[in-house]
Amino acid sequence: MGTLGRAIYTVGFWIRETGQALDRLGSRLQGSYYFQEQLSRHRTLMNIFDKAPVVDKDTFVAPSASIIGDVQVGRGSSIWYGCVLRGDVNSISVGSGTNIQDNSLVHVAKSNLSGKVLPTIIGDNVTVGHSAVLHGCTVEDEAFVGMGATLLDGVVVEKHGMVAAGALVRQNTRIPAGEVWGGNPAKFLRKLTEEEVAFISQSATNYSNLAQVHAAENAKPFDEIEFEKVLRKKFARRDEEYDSMLGVVRETPPELILPDNILPGKAPKDLQK
Repeated sequence: MGTLGRAIYTVGFWIRETGQALDRLGSRLQGSYYFQEQLSRHRTLMNIFDKAPVVDKDTFVAPSASIIGDVQVGRGSSIWYGCVLRGDVNSISVGSGTNIQDNSLVHVAKSNLSGKVLPTIIGDNVTVGHSAVLHGCTVEDEAFVGMGATLLDGVVVEKHGMVAAGALVRQNTRIPAGEVWGGNPAKFLRKLTEEEVAFISQSATNYSNLAQVHAAENAKPFDEIEFEKVLRKKFARRDEEYDSMLGVVRETPPELILPDNILPGKAPKDLQK
């Protein structure tokens, strides 16, 4: 954004703020007769001057999440409820098929004690657990960051590396592939098993499928939501004895059935033959 663009942006901002101030003044003058409308300023995607988020159309971004500034999110990834990805003083890159779970924070570093300028880079098929904090670090493909873990500036988690829940990984620490690190400060605990390596990949797939369900639910219009409330009440399950006395056989309507691909261990029928 050039000088002219910034000037136009600033004038537009002043006009909007002036209009809101006049509205508040008019409301006060009306006294007890005024109607006050509360508007949320929350925006799921927000620019910072010339820095705008770039989010793939197949990405699920929860309504209460915030993606701000120079942030790129790849195909099939999911940013869950309450997450903040703030790319204001540097860039954030999130690959494909990655899930950043509820209330996690991703930020960047413009400067630090080591004098490095550090973006945050998250690869493909990464799982970042609930309430994790990632700051100016790199998480490579198919790595796993546990719930409540904190990764500080310059940390690198290699492919198939795992950070245990609640761990604090100090600056410039490198977690090699196939290792589990945990504690405060984080230290090497053990090697990953083959089952755990497979779990990391499966976790990303599970969340990708679950995100499709949440995206569809969040896209529903108000009248469809109200209709489903009526259906749920009508088909609410009672105990079997109550139903048998009434001669009622309850069947779940197709609108309320979750797709097979988000239920663990349940494969589509055509694959079971």
